[in-house]
Amino acid sequence: MTPILRHLSSVTASRRVINKLDSSLLLHYHTNSLKSNHTLKHYLDSGEPIKALLNFKQRFRESPSFVDSFSVLFAIKASSLAQKGHSFVGKQIHALVRKLGFESIIQIQTSLVGFYSAAGDISSARHVFDETSDKQNVVLWTAMIAAYTDNEKAMQALELFRRMEEERIELDEVIVTVALSACADLGAVQMGEGIYSRSIKSKRRLGMDLTLRNSLLNMYVKAGDVEKAKRIFDETLRKDVTTYTSMIIGYALNGQAQESLKLFKKMSQDSSVSPNDVTFIGVLMACSHGGLVEEGKRHFRSMVEDYNLKPRDPHFGCMVDLLCRSGRLKDAHEFINQMPVKPNAVIWRTLLGACSLQGNVKLGEEVQKRIFELDSDQVGDYVALSNIYAAKGMWDEKLRMRDRVKKRREPGKSWIEMGNIIAEFVSGDDDGKLMAGEISVVLRCLVTCMTSYDYDVENFDSSC
Repeated sequence: MTPILRHLSSVTASRRVINKLDSSLLLHYHTNSLKSNHTLKHYLDSGEPIKALLNFKQRFRESPSFVDSFSVLFAIKASSLAQKGHSFVGKQIHALVRKLGFESIIQIQTSLVGFYSAAGDISSARHVFDETSDKQNVVLWTAMIAAYTDNEKAMQALELFRRMEEERIELDEVIVTVALSACADLGAVQMGEGIYSRSIKSKRRLGMDLTLRNSLLNMYVKAGDVEKAKRIFDETLRKDVTTYTSMIIGYALNGQAQESLKLFKKMSQDSSVSPNDVTFIGVLMACSHGGLVEEGKRHFRSMVEDYNLKPRDPHFGCMVDLLCRSGRLKDAHEFINQMPVKPNAVIWRTLLGACSLQGNVKLGEEVQKRIFELDSDQVGDYVALSNIYAAKGMWDEKLRMRDRVKKRREPGKSWIEMGNIIAEFVSGDDDGKLMAGEISVVLRCLVTCMTSYDYDVENFDSSC
């Protein structure tokens, strides 16, 4: 559920980064281009980035001299929104920026950082950031830190935020929101609290910013600190859909299904706010974790019939998980086959995991075939099926599955927050070996302490 939680904190922040690109500050424009630029903006506002790109390319072919920085900015934004199959177009526009000498325009550089971030090309985004001469603009820093956060590189995001603070760039609510999102991804609660505290100390009005408070609440939710999350929730007088949704998901993730559903009922009675599709993900999670099958079905119908919300993959996934957790594998299989959209690999994997737990070989084999049609690169799929074979004593089949595991697992990662320092540990990393002696000493101390309190510590091997 990490993507859902990240969605809560990053979408609003990303929109606010874009909104802060005040086009009135752009340096170069042609009065003859105003009508064409208006057309480009119309396509963007209408959610038609492909049409915007085609219009820009046509204009450039017909009259290159009338392309100004406004039209280039709109074209970059269209490339960011289109993405699939259009990243090359964005790179061409970047080359055009250099050719036209627009690198000094901070809004264009910031949009290029956003484009490369959306394309997953974080090194190119950083290159644009580094080559921008005006580093006093908070929006540029925000775009780069958000790029790291959106691409699951929270450590780098916080390192850059620390550098930003050292260079005394004035903080605003957007950059602090993005930084808290990075802290949430790492579970770095102390660091997040410090960032929030410093921000409201420098600007007291930030303490009243709802998006910022929602980010703080979301950080506590991801860290599993429901009490602090509830305190922020209760202290927030003007709540919006994100405030309620974060708390509903927080309860659901931390085993408090009834509290989650009670809060949803309270939200439904609040005329000032209406649940969205993410809210219902939290509600369905609560039903799943609480084993409330019939109530889950009712809420799934309600989101469509009462709130006119269209279910997405996460909603279908929650329903499959709900049925699987209650042992209804046949019902889960039928639900997947009756979905109005093609089920993705994640949904099938939910059913495969349940087959593994319950030792259902026949269904597990069928599900694995479906998964391999969509995505054959996940080692866990082979492992799940091999576990099913092992549970049934089918050792030849288990070995056959193990032999097919050719792709190496991506190294596992973990983080530990120590004061203002976040230490990252990567499985198989040589740096960890260098610390093996120190870790061994600490483990011995822990074993001694536990033994003194009569804990039964099984054979501790200090060489491991």
